[in-house]
Amino acid sequence: MENKKIVVLDGYAANPGDLCWDELQALGECTIYDRTAPGEVLERAASAEILLTNKTVLTSEHMAALPELKYIGVLATGYNIVDTAAAKEHGIIVTNIPAYSTDSVAQMVFAHILNIAQQVQHHSEEVHQGRWTASKDFCFWDTPLIELREKKLGIVGLGHTGFSTARIAIGFGMKVCAYTSKTNFQLPPEIRKMELNELFRECDIVSLHCPLTDATREMVNAERLRLMKPTAILINTGRGPLINEQDLADALNNGTIYAAGVDVLSQEPPCANNPLLSARNCYITPHIAWASTAARERLMQVMLENIKAYQDGKPVNVVNK
Repeated sequence: MENKKIVVLDGYAANPGDLCWDELQALGECTIYDRTAPGEVLERAASAEILLTNKTVLTSEHMAALPELKYIGVLATGYNIVDTAAAKEHGIIVTNIPAYSTDSVAQMVFAHILNIAQQVQHHSEEVHQGRWTASKDFCFWDTPLIELREKKLGIVGLGHTGFSTARIAIGFGMKVCAYTSKTNFQLPPEIRKMELNELFRECDIVSLHCPLTDATREMVNAERLRLMKPTAILINTGRGPLINEQDLADALNNGTIYAAGVDVLSQEPPCANNPLLSARNCYITPHIAWASTAARERLMQVMLENIKAYQDGKPVNVVNK
């Protein structure tokens, strides 16, 4: 059998060195790049049949210039970085890796919620700066400490991650509401379906789990933020552009809402002048909700299964049928 040429354009994020590429290298003549700049794509992808990308953009022009390319494997769930319509026109199969990070992302949602509710980071820093040592009492706190039981969590988008987040919330004794296309008959009794504005108005915490589309872009804006309680918390582990970042920064700084925890921004890495970087009570992690070791191991395993299925002529997880 002819040895297929496999090129990984940006393997560092998924595997910065703690995992192994050996099984992929056994599937063909394999070249792995940590990162690929836009101007390097064509040179590096030349004569490849199989191209793997995480965030390196692949356009119609790339595909037209790569006649031997037959398969693009996206090393993520979202695949907006690939022109899937153009790929279909060129007879190129595009696959993604669905649901590999569901539990890790749901865990990050609650890492942010719990950090904000208990102010873990803040109080730990205060202790290290000597404040507890100098305290007259056996304890101290200088922010509200929030118990989650009976609080309303509003989930926007009830797919794999939204549903996993709901299950954790139910375990905390929270009341779960959801804006979802699912019918009431498809929802368990613990989850109450709500319209979007009602959810923002009533819920103590709102967590975003919907895909980024023209309809959802900047769905969180000044108007919707004004619906929220002044004690409300916003969480975003979905996509940065779901939020108008200037509007959220203004809402935090003005006390329109209490706090926000985000793992994604509209531009990554962010510009130094991103308004959320200096906003009051805004907690930001650098797009790491997906990146637990277990999740990345699953990603690598599904990547291999996708390629083997393609090589066997029975492709799976195809996104451009």
